[in-house]
Amino acid sequence: MNDFALYLELGYKHIADLRGIDHILFVMALCLRYQFSDWRKILVLVTAFTIGHSVTLALSVFEVLEYPVKWIEFLIPVTILITAISNVFVKKFVYRSKFPVIYFFALFFGLIHGLGFSNYLKSLLGSDTNIVAQLLAFNVGLELGQLLIVSGVLLISFIFVSILKCNRREYILYATGGIFAIAVQMAIERLPF
Repeated sequence: MNDFALYLELGYKHIADLRGIDHILFVMALCLRYQFSDWRKILVLVTAFTIGHSVTLALSVFEVLEYPVKWIEFLIPVTILITAISNVFVKKFVYRSKFPVIYFFALFFGLIHGLGFSNYLKSLLGSDTNIVAQLLAFNVGLELGQLLIVSGVLLISFIFVSILKCNRREYILYATGGIFAIAVQMAIERLPF
């Protein structure tokens, strides 16, 4: 298997791995407010997350950025908590703003999530100095994994809201409550002090 395919698969597995549920929960919390008809907005949203993730991943791999790992591991569930809380304030499903605040959440929180994986990626890359192709492949895989999760969230939302006729706001609040509860537990387990 060539390097590009290897790192593409690594990026895909990183985001879609059930053992690393923090990324799945974050993407779920980001996308709960949207439906299939909002696919352009969702694409911008997950791409903003990938850009943030990519920037700090690259800065860390190139050793431009140093950080305490225990704080990053704690901040990841905090990003999930904040994103889940933002869903509580969604009352109308008409998004008039070209760049809603959730896009900036996705970008900024992507920066934190990128740091969470950088040590592992650095150990895989070793002393290789030409890592641009590997980083690109990893991020393409990351984007594909996110789109798979988003598709699953949209399908489940469609089933509950359109087929089972659940109230959309109540559905979002219940799903957000579950995500919030798991994220609180994760944050407590990862307290850095």
